Amino acid sequence: MSFSTAIGTLGVTLLLGAFVLNLLGILAARATSYQLLNAIGAGLPCYASYLIGYAPFVILEATWCGVALVALLRSANRKSIE
Repeated sequence: MSFSTAIGTLGVTLLLGAFVLNLLGILAARATSYQLLNAIGAGLPCYASYLIGYAPFVILEATWCGVALVALLRSANRKSIE
């Protein structure tokens, strides 16, 4: 298994794991752990796609990662205000 395949597989596994845990009601969409799993889970396949030169998936995963990071920062900011 190539490095890019391993990194992409790990990231997609994290994304799918977060999705399943959310659907089962184990992780709330606003939970820090859910947002973190989405950010890391999208960032890894984004990097793997960059390594293999597949731009459409780089754009998709970079957007997903960015949105997850914004949600994570907003959550952290909300907690610091409380």
